[in-house]
Amino acid sequence: MTVQIDARGLLCPLPVLRLRKRLMALPRGTRVSLLATDPAAVIDVPHFCAESGHRLIARRELAPGETEYIVERGPACAIAAD
Repeated sequence: MTVQIDARGLLCPLPVLRLRKRLMALPRGTRVSLLATDPAAVIDVPHFCAESGHRLIARRELAPGETEYIVERGPACAIAAD
């Protein structure tokens, strides 16, 4: 199952906050596709994944300035547990 979050047009920290909120409600192993245009997302998303125990599966540029991040929910979240 892959869930999509459209965070295009949103600036830091909103793309990562939306990603975090969505991941908390999903079971371990679920993949989320985050679409973002925020230039800071290239740093913020990998950092968030590393700090939160999630896995950044892929990052690809869809169009100039528009990037898709595929994130797999890890075994634990700060608030929600499996």
